Amino acid sequence: MGTPIIDAHCHAGPGDGFTGPWDTAAPLDAYLRRCDRAGITRSNLFAAFHSDYAAANEQVARIVAARPGRFTGFAMVHADRDRGRVPAMIARAVDGLGFCGIKVHRHDARLSREICETARQWRLPVLYDPAGDTGTVALFAAEFPDVDFVIPHLGSFADDWTAQTTFITVLAEHPNVYTDTSGIRRFDLLVRAVRRAGAHKVLFGSDGPWLHPGLELAKVRLLGLPRAAEEQVLGGTFLRLTSRVRRPRPAAPVSPAFALPGPRPRPR
Repeated sequence: MGTPIIDAHCHAGPGDGFTGPWDTAAPLDAYLRRCDRAGITRSNLFAAFHSDYAAANEQVARIVAARPGRFTGFAMVHADRDRGRVPAMIARAVDGLGFCGIKVHRHDARLSREICETARQWRLPVLYDPAGDTGTVALFAAEFPDVDFVIPHLGSFADDWTAQTTFITVLAEHPNVYTDTSGIRRFDLLVRAVRRAGAHKVLFGSDGPWLHPGLELAKVRLLGLPRAAEEQVLGGTFLRLTSRVRRPRPAAPVSPAFALPGPRPRPR
């Protein structure tokens, strides 16, 4: 059996901002049907934008615990609002919820030293969306060379070509910096990233449930990589980055509003 296809970037559960889908709700029903059709067998989940990430992480944990063979989870933290309690939140996330990484977004606040030091302590990868502020990635990557940083969208979901081009150089030069394929619109930039940094520095991600995972997967297939390199992108690198911290997850009930359907048969 080959490496499973793992979507390393998917949101789940309720938000409470009500400014758009990203902070209102991330239901998984349609997303999972699309994964089934595309052959994506596992997904890594983290919260939608929320005013209380400690509570949102618990919601995501219940979804993960309902189907632990299908999901893993990252703890979402707010660098400013959660300042001073990040170590306690991550201890709960790893020891209590079985999470295997940290998710941070520049929309909330810039990545902090506290988060990086906590990630180092727990040997966790950090998925940080800099929202185009890619010039700072080299700074924290050099300061914390023993922490793995995944910078999604080549650093800009907003399709900032300059920011993405700048980031590709950082991706190639820093061994602890990775990216994911989610939401990258300019395919030639993805090709350039793989050629310059190597396929082992790129993870498959969809930014589901709002982007179609099958469409995002097609971009990886279209790279035409050798089988071993494609398997790294589709799941191998994610497993390597998270295997040191993955632990059994406690059973927990799932909120009815976000309950998931049972396993479906694979498409023929």
